[in-house]
Amino acid sequence: MKNLINKVQKKFYSRWISGLRLIAFLLAGTATFAQQTISLEKAIELAKSNNIDLKIADKEIEKQTVLKKAAFQPDPLQVQYQGGQFNSADFDHNVSVQQFFPLGNITKANRQLQEELAKLAEKRKALSSYEIEKAVTLAYYQYLYGVSIQKLNSELNDIYTKFLKNAELRFKTGESGNIEVISAKAKVKEIETQKAQLEYDLAIYQKQLQFFIQTDENIVPDSNTALQYTFMENQENTKAEALMTDFYQQQISVYQKEAGTFKALRTPKVGLGYFAQTINTESLFQGFTAGLQIPLFGGVNTTKAKAAEISVSQSQLALDRNKMMLNLQREELQNNFQKQQKNLAYFQNEGLHYADQIIETAQKSYANGDMSYWSYISFLNQAIDIKKQFAEATHSYNQSAIELQFPTIKNN
Repeated sequence: MKNLINKVQKKFYSRWISGLRLIAFLLAGTATFAQQTISLEKAIELAKSNNIDLKIADKEIEKQTVLKKAAFQPDPLQVQYQGGQFNSADFDHNVSVQQFFPLGNITKANRQLQEELAKLAEKRKALSSYEIEKAVTLAYYQYLYGVSIQKLNSELNDIYTKFLKNAELRFKTGESGNIEVISAKAKVKEIETQKAQLEYDLAIYQKQLQFFIQTDENIVPDSNTALQYTFMENQENTKAEALMTDFYQQQISVYQKEAGTFKALRTPKVGLGYFAQTINTESLFQGFTAGLQIPLFGGVNTTKAKAAEISVSQSQLALDRNKMMLNLQREELQNNFQKQQKNLAYFQNEGLHYADQIIETAQKSYANGDMSYWSYISFLNQAIDIKKQFAEATHSYNQSAIELQFPTIKNN
């Protein structure tokens, strides 16, 4: 089950991305769409409530629970009629009824197997629920990243709009050439074009979130949500290992009960019967029968029991292997998380402060005529690049944090 964002989102994105782009185009041109804001917790709750796969899992649990009632499996009732000259030259009649019942613990074994199968279905649902939570969280913060890029675009538009006004004023007073005005107008136009593209991207991110929640409502994340994901140390790592261990241990339990069921099928069955007949056309003569069905050739069930015991060993080996893989995965994710965490800390503690100082100082100096146009543009681009790097650093941090919070669980 190696999904989300590596598997789960790639799987869904490849199937839906072309359609989402078309929808984004239509949505971007429609300004009257009502949007409903939603918290991450509510989004996850809705996704789990609406998800079709989880509803199918519920039906599987229900089915296995119902099948417990089939634990007692008697043979079909045998009803036989015999007519003819089997007693004398007269034409006589014979009617017999016979029913065989299982002996030993076969009924108990069947019931226990069904109980374990129902529990296994619950474990599978828990794994699916875990992956859905991861998918929704990634999509939720992907949208918030798109919003942050939009805000940065608006900030840049404000900066260059002021720059354009200053350039036009300096041109009118003869302090600078027309090249500054042309350059500023080109930059403002570029930012406006980027704004339209960002609206398309944001519509795609919104539809991705809506897809995972599986709702027709136009849902968007709450704008008050912090852009930086809150990482809960060790909480989900323990949960991932527990979910995986529970699944494999339950699978082992199913195979053990399956082996017990095959062994129980080797026990005999007892039969009881009743007959009524005529003798020399005189009636009614009746009696009872009793018998045993003995599986003399029970090698098939013995072989199946051994195969189930081998499956137990396979599941235990798979659990040991996937525990090792999960630990290695967590170490890799932890290293990447620490790298992204350190990178983000730089921008939060120093980088953004430098960018704001550069913009403020450059704008004042340029407006006062203390800085050349080319120097102003150079400093402005440097500050803007820092802000872009901060947005990317936050996005990378969020992805690494969510991946570490929800490491991929392998269950095959």
